[in-house]
This record gives sequence, structure tokens and C-alpha cells, in this order.
Amino acid sequence: MASVNPITRAGEPPSDYGKFLDGKRHSADAGGFEPTFLPDCLFDFQRHLTTWAIRQGRGAIFADCGLGKSLMELVWAENVVRHTNRPVLLLTPLAVGSQMVREAERFGIDAVRSLDGNADGCRVVVANYERLHLFDPAAFAGVVCDESSILKSYSGKTQKAVTRFLTKMPYRLLATATASPNDFIELGTSSEALGNLSHSEMLRRFFRQLDDKGQKRELRKQDEAVKLIESDPSYYKKLAFRVSQTIGQWRLRPHAEAHFWRWVCSWARACRKPSDLGFPDDGFNLPHLTERVHLIDGGPPPGYLFSTVAVGLHAEREERKRTLNERCDRVAELVNHDRPAVVWCHTNAEADRLVKVIPNSQQVAGATPDERKVELYEDFAAERLRVLVIKPKIGAWGLNWQHCNHVVTFASHSYEQHYQSVRRCWRFGQKRPVTVDVIATDGEDRVMAGLQAKAAKMDVLFTMLVEEMNRAEVAQRKNPYTQKQELPQWL
Repeated sequence: MASVNPITRAGEPPSDYGKFLDGKRHSADAGGFEPTFLPDCLFDFQRHLTTWAIRQGRGAIFADCGLGKSLMELVWAENVVRHTNRPVLLLTPLAVGSQMVREAERFGIDAVRSLDGNADGCRVVVANYERLHLFDPAAFAGVVCDESSILKSYSGKTQKAVTRFLTKMPYRLLATATASPNDFIELGTSSEALGNLSHSEMLRRFFRQLDDKGQKRELRKQDEAVKLIESDPSYYKKLAFRVSQTIGQWRLRPHAEAHFWRWVCSWARACRKPSDLGFPDDGFNLPHLTERVHLIDGGPPPGYLFSTVAVGLHAEREERKRTLNERCDRVAELVNHDRPAVVWCHTNAEADRLVKVIPNSQQVAGATPDERKVELYEDFAAERLRVLVIKPKIGAWGLNWQHCNHVVTFASHSYEQHYQSVRRCWRFGQKRPVTVDVIATDGEDRVMAGLQAKAAKMDVLFTMLVEEMNRAEVAQRKNPYTQKQELPQWL
């Protein structure tokens, strides 16, 4: 006679079915340990994030500029060293290596910078990404990736090399202040580097692909939403929701939204300020930011009687070449004072001209030797150099220049580069108001309009990202299957 399963009381699902549902849930398993070193210099929110990352073992911290990611990374690395009695490799952009070592000395953590791959007798080894090939993965117990947005390019050489190196590490930490929270590619490559779902697996499980008609429909709805913001400020959230669900040709499946954010929250934490995590913002308030746009009249292009809007990259490049001297001379006028200033440009011709017309200025170019780049960064940080001319793709990530409160930049299509350039100076710890001067030509109206639209979207989207992750974190803590059920007396 076949056995009959006993009747299960209401509110108590069969244990086998509960295990089946748990097996379907996508989440990163915690593989860390309890922290043994949490210095008193940590703020409460930093202690919270660091403790979570140590217990997680392999996780990511998306914290905005100036929130102390360097200290959290160093404390995480020191805990791994003490737990395993083996060194930890801390990877940084070229410009940040020396700065990271100084931060470690300031907080009493033993860290050295290695340029040749030698890690003998070291505890925390600091190196730049370009020298990763010199190190042996077997020599380390863990790796920290500072400014891990470098992994965004899912088909890039650096991303593949770093991911391969990380696959051999039991302990991993990614840290960045991402300016593109709606960029699911970055989330996918970060997850892959931590040993979770790969970028392609993430898309397959949580997203659906849009055809050309679907992409155009979503873009049209986004444009319509932008026009409604002025009449209804609350429409920001509606816009943020729509944009955050659709990236390029991929759209988050409606039924997978909660599961997706619960999965992200299982291996990452994000915050723009301490209050995002439930802590007070005391001491973490940004100073006033003044952004001024300076339009340069370059005259009509050859063969035209009137100035026209530059349409297309070719027309924009031609206009920038034609107005090179006027734009650079305007920059020279703006930085004609006795305070430190950083000038961000995009081409070698701009940089060469700027150095000629700005007294006491130096240029960091791609061809500049690494040792000379580090010297210039340190001279500028120590105020031995008043004006630094540099490209965003060279030095816009990780540097702390709170001593400087004047930023000059040329118009750009890349909001992330613009954001990172400004945040080198406008960050927590800056004591003075910051002025940002943007130089553009009359024909670059569309470039400036696009940059301002991206800025408005990104501000709301990152806020939505934090809200979604915090909501998923709260939901993840509540497991109805483990709550004690109260039965009525008549049963």
C-alpha cells in the first residue's frame, strides 16, 4: 500500500518544497569569517560595510567618492592577512598606488608598493593593474580591486586578465564609486570577477532581448518622460524606473525585478552617503558646487555664412580644431589666479596649447613615463605645482585632490569621465566651495544638452539603485519559512 504524506498545517510548506525553492534562488554564498581588526578610526557606516565584506569573503562595495573606500579596502586586506597569514594584493590605477601606501601608513597598516612582482615578506602589496602579469596568484590569499569599474569592458584585455587572476583567490573585494548605476554590464562583469554569475548568464536569467522596434519604443518613452519632469517633479522616479529597467537592447524581465536586486544585494552594497545605510550624515555633506558653461564663438565653418550646430563626431572634431586657440586661451584666463587648478582636456593638441599659455603648468600625457606621472601627481597634491593639465582617461579615477577647488574641463559626451573629473576635487573632505568651468563651442549645444540630461538621469538612477538594494536586503532578511506560526486554539 502506498504511503500517504501527512497533512501539512496552513502556513507551513513541506520541507522538500522549501528546499526546492531555495535551490532555485540565485544568491552569492558567504565564504568569509568574523573580523579581528576594526580600528577606531572607522566611522560607523564604514565599520558596517567592512564587517559585511569580511564576512562575505567575496563582495563589492559601491560607495561614492570621499566615503573612505581606501580605508575600508586596507582594513579588509589586513583582516585577510591575519586570518590566513598570507599576503593580499591591492590593485589600483597607476596614479593611486603611492596615495594608497600613504593612507596605509596614516592608519598604521603595513603596506608596500611593488613594481616588479616581488611579494616576499610583505603583508599588503600595492600594485597598478598594468603590472598584474608580474605577480604569481599562488603567493596571495586575496585581492582587492580599487576603482573596479575598470572591469566594465566585458571584452577588454584588462578585464579578462583581472578576472582570470581573481578566479584563483579565495577572498576578493571590488570597490568603486560608479557613476553609471544603470550599466548592467558593470554589474555582470563584477559578478563574474567575484565568482558568481557571468555577464552572459546574468543577461540570460534576468533579462530579455529587445528587437529594433522595441529599443526605439523604449527610447521614445524615455524622451517623453524627460519632457514631463518639468511639470511633475515626482516623474523623476517614474523615469528612473523605466530607464533602470532598460539598458540598450536588454530589458529586465518584469517578474524578475525583485529577484535581480536580491541577487545583486547578495554580493554587493551601494551608498552615496551614510544615511543610505541608516547612519547619520554628520561630517559627510558636500560643499556648494558652482558649474559655469562658457560658449566660444568660433565663427561659421568654411563655406558657411552662419554658425551651425555640429552634428556628428566628424563635425564636432572639425569645430574643436578650428576653435583650439580660442578655447585654450579662455581656459588660461579662467585659471589666472594664485590657487591650484586642474584642467581636463581630450586631445594632445589641446594639452600642448594649454601648457604654453598657462604659467606654472605641467602636462600628464599618455607618453609620459610612469615614474614622471607619479612625480607630477605628488607635486600637484603637495601644492608644489599649481596647474595640472591631464586627460580624464589617464587620471580621472581614484585621486584625492581636496586641496583644489577649481576644475576646468572641455565639453564631452562621456558623463562618467565628466563625473569622475569633477569628483577628484568635489568630494567629502573638501572644505571650500568648488567651481567647475565647462568650455564649449556654440556648435556643441547638443553635447552640453546631452551631458546635462545624463547628469539628471544618473543622479536619480543611483538613488533608485540604493533604494532597490536596501529594499532587497530587508526582504532577504525576512524568511517566512523560518518564522514561528501561531495556531488558533480550536486546532
